[in-house]
Amino acid sequence: MKAPLYLSFELLFWIAALLLLATTSQPDATAHQDFSLCPLANLGITWCPGCGIGRSLSQLLHGHIQESFRMHWFGIPALLILLSRIFILFKQLFTKRSLIGREKYYV
Repeated sequence: MKAPLYLSFELLFWIAALLLLATTSQPDATAHQDFSLCPLANLGITWCPGCGIGRSLSQLLHGHIQESFRMHWFGIPALLILLSRIFILFKQLFTKRSLIGREKYYV
């Protein structure tokens, strides 16, 4: 049985996202940031519950734990969740088990 295409895409997406966060340069804390990928920030909304998670993950991957926690408290749990998801996808990919099509065994 071949692994579904979405499984491989999701795995590559999360690995690429973590690699990009690990290789980005860290801006100075006092520097003004003009560009943001956050759609709420681009709409002019100043408060967003997710703002800082990407910077927090990047700081964490660079080994700056206190700075990561200062950016967003959910950075450490988010990294653990992403790593567990990557592990699950690797496990499914290498055991060639799929989530789709297994319901026929329950009938």
